[in-house]
Amino acid sequence: MRIAGIGIVASMLLATTAMAGQEPKGNDAPERAADPGSRMICKRFIETGSLVKGYRTCKTKREWQNERDDRRTPAVTGGACNSGGTGLCVPN
Repeated sequence: MRIAGIGIVASMLLATTAMAGQEPKGNDAPERAADPGSRMICKRFIETGSLVKGYRTCKTKREWQNERDDRRTPAVTGGACNSGGTGLCVPN
């Protein structure tokens, strides 16, 4: 009796691992983004000074890249740039 029980458990484990390698079909299949820039990426941010408190933000890969580019480019607003070739901007 005990050997039969072990055999049943072993066959169930083998069947489970065989099914785990298969792709889900029908409505259970995960959606794939046609454009690599439209793939969703979620990031978790921890509040400074806390080990647990934080938040999670999900954006597309393109949105994360645009945000990164915006932070790297200096924004000049409300000022007139010196046309003398020095590249210095002076506020109005």
